[in-house]
Amino acid sequence: MTPEKLIELPRHLLSIGDLNHNQALLILDTAEELARISDAPIKKLPTLRGRTIVNLFFEDSTRTRISFEAAAKRLSADVINFSAKGSSVSKGESLKDTALTLQAMGADAVVLRHPESGAANRLAGWTNGVVINAGDGTHEHPTQALLDAFTIRRHLGSVGSDLEGKHIAIVGDVLHSRVARSNVLLLNLLGAKITLVAPPTLIPVGVESWPVNISYNIDEVLPEVDAVMMLRVQSERMKNSFFPSTREYSRLFGLNLDRMNLLPKGALILHPGPMNRGLEISAECADSVQSVILEQVANGVSVRMAVLYLLLGGNIGVGA
Repeated sequence: MTPEKLIELPRHLLSIGDLNHNQALLILDTAEELARISDAPIKKLPTLRGRTIVNLFFEDSTRTRISFEAAAKRLSADVINFSAKGSSVSKGESLKDTALTLQAMGADAVVLRHPESGAANRLAGWTNGVVINAGDGTHEHPTQALLDAFTIRRHLGSVGSDLEGKHIAIVGDVLHSRVARSNVLLLNLLGAKITLVAPPTLIPVGVESWPVNISYNIDEVLPEVDAVMMLRVQSERMKNSFFPSTREYSRLFGLNLDRMNLLPKGALILHPGPMNRGLEISAECADSVQSVILEQVANGVSVRMAVLYLLLGGNIGVGA
């Protein structure tokens, strides 16, 4: 990468909205280069040796935490996993006090997952280190959107390109999904057409201002898409009844074998995980040749390596 092509990223990654088109492509292209390490006999770079990264998780998420941990360790960083359960946080310590404690311990970056929307932004104001949002309430999950776009581009695009002209359907519990919000922002930034498919009760208020089309009929949308992303039904966030029954939801909005056959040849099936098999997606679809769900998991490590590398290691070419 030549000096004139250097692109500076924001100090933190709190929202996809913080990125412009070139910055998003830089992360995806850097992840592509770093993905080669996964195929190498020695899966490590010395880039972040001596740096300390803290995984600060106030919500359980084994998949995301392990992905960030693997990414940091492949860059030779030291990793501290901090769970709020059983810690001083559970005894009443505030997020601010925890942030100041981590700063005093010399944390260079904090990867935060928190049940309250906006928590990552608040943390960024209390610490000198880099803050990466690993999911805050129903707000955003930027690295999940980046790995989703990375996965789609690997099949439908090429390195250096965006997703101009591709049609992506996001289906299911959009209302409670931070993944959906981040994906809408990023896919739109990369030039894709987006259709949200959900029952009216699971469409957020104000969605008319989003750069999306809305449909309540999955069968009409599937034949037109290049990829379909099935969202997890987040029952734990539902204090009211948003649909008559799980059987009714699955019948009207679940991806099953018949619906998978409506997809064009080569269309991708994605899911951010964890999956409710038999509810939003059937086992046959999850395990089909069109499914790239396991690839999303593997690609998550490469994308998070890219984010850590660019935010902490400096915006230089991987091969420089």
